[in-house]
Amino acid sequence: MASKIPSVKFANGYECPILGLGTWKSKPGEVVQAVKDAIDIGYRHIDCAYVYGNEPEVGEAINAKISEGVVKREDLFITSKLWNTFHRPDLVKGALLKTLQNLNVKYLDLYLIHWPQAYKEEGQLFPADADGKIQFSDVDYVDTWKALEPLVGEGLIKSIGISNFNSKQVERLLKSATVKPVVNQVECHPYLNQKRLLEFCEARGIRLTAYSPLGSPDRPWARPGDPLLMEDPKLKAIAERLDKTVAQVLIRYQIDRGIIVIPKSVTRSRIQSNFQVLDFKLSAEDVQLIDSFDCNGRLVPMTASLGHKYHPFENEEF
Repeated sequence: MASKIPSVKFANGYECPILGLGTWKSKPGEVVQAVKDAIDIGYRHIDCAYVYGNEPEVGEAINAKISEGVVKREDLFITSKLWNTFHRPDLVKGALLKTLQNLNVKYLDLYLIHWPQAYKEEGQLFPADADGKIQFSDVDYVDTWKALEPLVGEGLIKSIGISNFNSKQVERLLKSATVKPVVNQVECHPYLNQKRLLEFCEARGIRLTAYSPLGSPDRPWARPGDPLLMEDPKLKAIAERLDKTVAQVLIRYQIDRGIIVIPKSVTRSRIQSNFQVLDFKLSAEDVQLIDSFDCNGRLVPMTASLGHKYHPFENEEF
């Protein structure tokens, strides 16, 4: 079943399955089984991050499936991300080595700078002052990137990329990068379809990966009355017509746009259902209609970092 997942080719020649399993907000107790289920179902792309706090459990599941002979390491595409407190160049390699140790693998297929803004080093992951305000570091993400580049040559990472960077930040990074980012992972769903950023990145040989493609219904800061993407009547109508779930339509929407998509779930039936998106395509009219839902509806605004000089969403950049 796994061989059916289409791949996208990065500018450096490596390939990445267009559909993966996201692990953000997957509790350590649940994520082991979720990753095992995903691999059994046919997923070969697992998206992780140090800050999610569940890398050791993800690694346990991956290594169990390798030991069982279900997959080899080279069959899998594993992504993780450098957290904001490790941007200082002298901390970058150590942070990567810690992630490799957590996941119990020798290399990552993709390592991303999780956010462009750095936090105060050598303390908590969310270092706060007495008033609870995040303490920033002024490390420049360009310097962080420079520390990542040699790690590719060392064989610890096959590809490097970025996450949550706006177009100006991408442009600035490209001016000094000797190893180009292959991916920009960003929030992307019909209420925030990232059309301009997609065109911008594609023109520069950078692929987009969509996180929160289902509208992140379990985001902890959601308020009563916030719009629920999965309840959108127009999406429901498309799903009913195609005899698919709304989630399947949302995942297929990204695949049909050439965007890598990483829906998160810890429920086996949903992980299975989210995988059953390879037997249909949306029509151009359906994609156009779903495109029209865009309202700059960002659901993951990263308000904790507001005021940071490298906060990606404060100015009206795309």
